[in-house]
Amino acid sequence: MQNNELEKTFNYWRRRVFTTLWVTYGAFYLCRVNLSIALPGIMKEFGYSRTDVGFIGGALFITYGIGQFINGQLGDKFGARKFVTLGIIISAILNLIFGFSKTLLAMAIIWGLNGYFQSMGWPPSIKTLANWFPTKIRGKISGLYGSSFQIGNVVTWLLAGYLCSRFGWRYAFWVPAILFLICGIQFYNRCRNSPEDVGLPPIEEYERREESTLSSEAKEIGKEDFSRDEHLGFRFTLKQTIGSPRLWRVGLSYLSLGLVSFGFVYWVPTYMYEVQGIGIANVAIKSILFPLAGAAGALTAGWVTDRFFASRRTPIIVLMAVLAGIFILLYPKIPTGSSPLSLLCLAIIGFMAFGAHTTMVTAIPMDYGTRKAAASAAGFIDSLGYVGATIAGVGTGWLVDNYGWNPAFYFWAAAAFIAPLPMLRLWKYTPPKTKYM
Repeated sequence: MQNNELEKTFNYWRRRVFTTLWVTYGAFYLCRVNLSIALPGIMKEFGYSRTDVGFIGGALFITYGIGQFINGQLGDKFGARKFVTLGIIISAILNLIFGFSKTLLAMAIIWGLNGYFQSMGWPPSIKTLANWFPTKIRGKISGLYGSSFQIGNVVTWLLAGYLCSRFGWRYAFWVPAILFLICGIQFYNRCRNSPEDVGLPPIEEYERREESTLSSEAKEIGKEDFSRDEHLGFRFTLKQTIGSPRLWRVGLSYLSLGLVSFGFVYWVPTYMYEVQGIGIANVAIKSILFPLAGAAGALTAGWVTDRFFASRRTPIIVLMAVLAGIFILLYPKIPTGSSPLSLLCLAIIGFMAFGAHTTMVTAIPMDYGTRKAAASAAGFIDSLGYVGATIAGVGTGWLVDNYGWNPAFYFWAAAAFIAPLPMLRLWKYTPPKTKYM
């Protein structure tokens, strides 16, 4: 295989794998954030309080966080293709069952199980990206990839809003489950875990060859024996995660930021419905500004860290988190009749919160974990973030039930201001160039 042919083949598979991962992870949200739009209908039908339905979301957040850590370790060993497909199938089945549930306990148990199998998607996907893309462009790739779950959020809220308003809240679980299963089949057919799986050299070897002058013999890539993407053992992946002070700093920051991003995703549709008096179909349409702006924030943060900060991630994370906190304080102060101003403020919060959020859980695991432990690093960070999400789910519901909505916004703002503090000592950290590890 000549060098130009190698480059064409590598680029083809990069585009194919990235597109497949992007679409598939966006589809995960079909069977996760559909609950946010269904909450008003569930509360109305069964007479549940906000604290009650907060426990349903909290069940997912707890099991998702536990699953992130476990499945991060397993994702490094087994890779994405089979592992992610399994998670998709079981999550879709659980959503179908949830649509038939009639008690709070059943909903909490089913949604908790769903959280575990939903957690099988993210860590192996991050490892796959690390296998295909080098350090120097991971900020940009992370921003692009991070937009997947924002767009997935948008599509899910629009679809769920339509289904709830036309057919009832149960259809917001049945229809997405079928679509999710279809995406799972496509994922298994199109994804590959690493370049080695299709007879290409490892990313480190490819980058070295791309940067050096190759002899005619070195160009005969097809004649060489490249090592496969091997798992280095759980001792190695655990050392790269719970044994890493840097990852603990990032994880603690992400825990606090999870209160903001997940708190808004879970509760803002209900706030619009109850406080701003918006119908459920229009809630879905207007609330999508939050994840849409989040997608733009993810793209911007990734591009800025590569272009202006030499792949240093901390400065943009700190800036975006602080700005998110400021605009969270402003949001409930805007009169309910000022729809354009309210939506603008919501968009800014989404842009800032998810710009920081995506960088922390996409680029940083690849930077700090290396491609050999990228899934484990992603799972470790995300597991701590879902501790924050659990607090946001139940804690916000309790605050609103007992004290009203304003304390909830103060709660979220405080979390945004606290989030950057653990990472300040990483201000100057620059990830090493891709190396074979």
